Amino acid sequence: MLELQYELESKAAKWYAMIDIANAFFSIPLAAECRPQFAFTWRGVQYTWNRLPQGWKHSPTVCHGLIQTALEKGEAPEHLQYIDDIIVWGNTAAEVFEKGKKIIQILLEASFAIKKSKVKGPAHEIQFLGVKWEDGRRQIPTEVINKITAMSPPTNKKETQAFLGAIGFWRMHIPEYSQIVSPLYLVTRKKNDFHWGPEQQQAFAQIKQEIAHAVALGPVRTGPDVKNVLYSAAGSHGLSWSLWQKVPGETRGRPLGFWSRSYRGSEANYTPTEKEILAAYEGVQAASEVISTEAQLLLAPRLPVLGWMFKGEVPSTHHASDAIWSKWIALITQRARMGRLDRAGILEIITNWPEGENFGLTDEEQEQVTWAEEAPPYNQLPAEETHDDLFTDGSCRIVGMNRKWKAAAWSPTRQVAEATEGEGGSSQLEELKAVQLALDIAEREGWPRLYLYTDSWMVANALWGWLNRWKEVNWQRGGKPIWAAKEWKDIATRVGRLPVKVRHVDAHIPKSRANEEH
Repeated sequence: MLELQYELESKAAKWYAMIDIANAFFSIPLAAECRPQFAFTWRGVQYTWNRLPQGWKHSPTVCHGLIQTALEKGEAPEHLQYIDDIIVWGNTAAEVFEKGKKIIQILLEASFAIKKSKVKGPAHEIQFLGVKWEDGRRQIPTEVINKITAMSPPTNKKETQAFLGAIGFWRMHIPEYSQIVSPLYLVTRKKNDFHWGPEQQQAFAQIKQEIAHAVALGPVRTGPDVKNVLYSAAGSHGLSWSLWQKVPGETRGRPLGFWSRSYRGSEANYTPTEKEILAAYEGVQAASEVISTEAQLLLAPRLPVLGWMFKGEVPSTHHASDAIWSKWIALITQRARMGRLDRAGILEIITNWPEGENFGLTDEEQEQVTWAEEAPPYNQLPAEETHDDLFTDGSCRIVGMNRKWKAAAWSPTRQVAEATEGEGGSSQLEELKAVQLALDIAEREGWPRLYLYTDSWMVANALWGWLNRWKEVNWQRGGKPIWAAKEWKDIATRVGRLPVKVRHVDAHIPKSRANEEH
């Protein structure tokens, strides 16, 4: 089912129509020699089915195959099929109507029944496979959100499992899903007695809030100008990764999916580098299913990954087995070599990933709570304001068992750079320190404004909207302080005093394209 959803995301259509075949199983006659295996007794009388029964485990597969064969023989227009549900799409209502009409004609000629009430569209929005679709974007239907948010706290293991089943289908819309719901899974384990405590209630309330504010995913776009960015991170309790896309003219990327999971078995004992490689490995697998293996992927872990993979050697201080290292190396190096001949299949940029951030804002909310305006491209700044801009960046390395970071701010016009460094904290802290350094410079020299150019999506999105939401919830998430709350509070206070405009830039690109794009 996920493969169908990924494919439909790639269509980015303006109009949709859906056809649901009426009583599809009962439209398929059973061969006389097959009927005895479906015999049963009811009230002392023996019966057998002469049509495909719904309860047989192979019925969906048989039904899907026969409908697919009929559509192929009839040369049906482009469509997607899942058993007896069929969807078509197009750029105009008339185009979609004609496609639907052709498919219905083919199905009727193949002796399948179609009810008018089972045909939906043409329409801009439609539900297919339980998902709301619009412009190729996958969304949680409003009625599903209302149903989930109206649920009462579970009173036993069975009810908890039912709640987890209801929300689990939508986990790709929720950043850090597995970490949020982990307290709920604890009470469902056989060895544990059911005890609904404050931790479970907090997780229950938080995941409902995340569902209510879940972002739309997609559409999946293709082409040489599309940039696919995979952020991956290994936290203290598990892994997380997310896939984003950006095309020319877009400053903010669009999410294609969020994934997360807890550590399994000995994974919790891996070294920091091994955990980051594991997160990247699973992220590359997930991304390949969404955007295919031909598309170039910009890998954005918090620590270097590709260097270890192409070195092909297992470090002496490792916890993962040699077999696991071989698996990591094989997949990532093979994926890196795929794609066009003139470019690598995977590029790498070491970046950041805040463990407490939240992507759950709708487009409407983002417009309403904007904290800092979006800056124009650097080469479009008015001449009199080019003295008020700074580019920021950060780097991090592990020395022994400690992380050391360095943050820098650079003025292209003044040709002046300043840097600060330190150790401890997490590997993404340097980006926040770079922003604080830029604010220090602007305040110290009395600038009337600051144009901030950053290669960190986290910084850009925080200044565009997340800061306001974090402030409204007292810099907490799930009752605990958000990641780097102290730094975010300081940045929010200073941005409130100094007009700041921010723009995300791709810092790691060929020099020949730098002036053209930024």
